Amino acid sequence: MLPVLDPLLHSELRLAVMSILVGVESVDFTFIREQTGASAGNLSVQIDKLSAAGYIEVEKGFRGKIPRTVCRITPQGVAALGGYVEALRAYLRI
Repeated sequence: MLPVLDPLLHSELRLAVMSILVGVESVDFTFIREQTGASAGNLSVQIDKLSAAGYIEVEKGFRGKIPRTVCRITPQGVAALGGYVEALRAYLRI
């Protein structure tokens, strides 16, 4: 029987966000938006979903007078992404 794919990570944009975050300590919203090509509104919704699941942490603040949102992956997020990758590997072994 094939493993269940995490539906939260089975979204192209959410998977892209997690893939970016797993390789860095933290990154700002603008960088993620530029790398994914997503609209600010859609990206914001997807980041909220990942944050609500505990997969990422979001820190909002300011750099001078400019608002800044910084994201980082959590240990739970690293584990979830690893599990997702392993599940995909099981599909590819068939």
